[in-house]
Amino acid sequence: MPDWSYHPLKKLLLDKMRPKKSREFIHESMNTIASIPGGRGLVGFLGHMAPPQELHKEINHMKFPSPTGLSGHIDPNLSGMNAFQELGFGFIEIGPIVLNEPKEQTEPKRENNHILFANHQEKVPLKLAIKKLTNLHIQIPIFARIDTHVKRNEWDMIVDHLTPFVDAFIVTSEQIYLAKSERHLENSFYVSFHADEMNEKVRELEKFIEHTCFGGIVINAPRRTVDSYWHEAANANEYLAKTVKQVKNLNPELTVITSGGVETPNEACTLVHTGADLLILTEGYVKAGPGLPKRIHERLLFEEVRPIEKQKSHGSFLFGLAILIGGIIALYFALTSIILPYDEAFIGLTSADIIQINPLILSFMSHDRMALAGTMISGGILYIQLARHGIKYGMHWAKIAFHSAAIVGFLGILLFIGFGYFDWLHALFWLILLPIYFYSIKEGKTATYTPYSSHGKNDRAWQYGLYGQLMFITLGFLLVVGGIVISTIGVTNVFVSTDLSFLCMSPQMLDNISSNLIPVIAHDRAGFGSALVSVGLLVLMLSLWGFRQGERWVWNTLALGALPAFIAGIGTHFYIGYTTFTHLLPVYFLVIVYLLGLVFSYPFLKKK
Repeated sequence: MPDWSYHPLKKLLLDKMRPKKSREFIHESMNTIASIPGGRGLVGFLGHMAPPQELHKEINHMKFPSPTGLSGHIDPNLSGMNAFQELGFGFIEIGPIVLNEPKEQTEPKRENNHILFANHQEKVPLKLAIKKLTNLHIQIPIFARIDTHVKRNEWDMIVDHLTPFVDAFIVTSEQIYLAKSERHLENSFYVSFHADEMNEKVRELEKFIEHTCFGGIVINAPRRTVDSYWHEAANANEYLAKTVKQVKNLNPELTVITSGGVETPNEACTLVHTGADLLILTEGYVKAGPGLPKRIHERLLFEEVRPIEKQKSHGSFLFGLAILIGGIIALYFALTSIILPYDEAFIGLTSADIIQINPLILSFMSHDRMALAGTMISGGILYIQLARHGIKYGMHWAKIAFHSAAIVGFLGILLFIGFGYFDWLHALFWLILLPIYFYSIKEGKTATYTPYSSHGKNDRAWQYGLYGQLMFITLGFLLVVGGIVISTIGVTNVFVSTDLSFLCMSPQMLDNISSNLIPVIAHDRAGFGSALVSVGLLVLMLSLWGFRQGERWVWNTLALGALPAFIAGIGTHFYIGYTTFTHLLPVYFLVIVYLLGLVFSYPFLKKK
């Protein structure tokens, strides 16, 4: 559930549902996807949310892939546990844990853009926690928060049963004294305070530090109470930062975790700069969306001063340039001779012979070849831009996008053989491309950098940018689907009904003219389809992984790169008179999606 799908869905559907129902719908959906074979790979493909190596840290013998964690308030039923570790979190909090399930659980509610949690909020029964943790393979640390009203005998039972499944506990200042060093792990208990009571608790810190099981403190964001509910205060981040700084000044070695007060990457950076070791996201995560951890990571990386070492990208650039030039040459032939001498030799008829039989046949072949040429030109532009602005600067995601699309394009040549016509000129073109491509692979081995971003606000430009990103992701996905459909048609039926209406001939009539005519047409269709799949993948991956504020080249690439394919795809139909509305309707729809994407994403991508 990336931000580009979460926010439109939240606005259209989730905000109209009960908070608990919408929460469970989101968590169970994500959990289901992450649990099926290949599901985690899909989540990674859609979001590229794995925390960068630079942010990994070790605290009290626990390894955290990221400093950001998720509050137990967000998932009290533990229904999304399997998915959260795929969304970039470095640890997960569960709880508050109680021994037995309460008779009544008060649900949260939504009011004035706030999530209101009940004072007697939803609890996690010990049995449910153990059941969930036993069945899941969680690879990140888990903190269990024990409910403040748990009795002494219940506390021992909860801690003893959860110790094999969790890495640390979050307890109250009174409960820490119940921990026994001979029974529990060292540094495994973290004392929880509210930010507005820290002044009173500072004196107790020295007592806690002396306790063998004490690992650090958790500072909860200040709250505002509304009847029997509460929400985070408006100045939560500022108050938390001030409190963290105060604590760190007293004891710089003390591990400090904050809970809440983060809705934007900038607010996370503020807490990290004042000394917070780990951050637990609460209400702000729901408002900002599941992409917040990734955005925090990119913002934290931006803070690190590290020179960008430019990589060699000559092979990748030449690969894109070769495809661009190949598309221009193909366009020239499609507008002039249409079929080449070796096509005529295979068919057994010259262009003049075909014109005498039915001039629409050549026009139809021209329309497929012009569409292929336009798609190749678009693909060449996208490859060149990924080489110049992505691979050149060592971006790992750009390398993956480049080579995934290129490999699919190479495999497309296998589609041509199905009908018995092997285009030797096409094969020669691929043979020329192969050494260039292998050179680009060798160059790209050093492209391992993780992208970073200075964007730290949930501003209007970012919100519009999400809709623009959604449009371009939709465009890329539909191009891939369209390419698969066209390729499938090319190797099976070859024609759709509107094609035959335009030609005024049936496949049998075409076969009677020459048994080799349909294989040549099928070869053009399959070639166009495979090229469209390759370009669709480029658009899809560029849109999924390249959207960051101020990445002007991404907007320019999408704006310029799509034009040749659209112009050729629509222009060729009007050029030959094949203007059936239902046949062109999918292309018209794609153009609308493309234009909406440009408009929505302009403020976000083009802003310096």
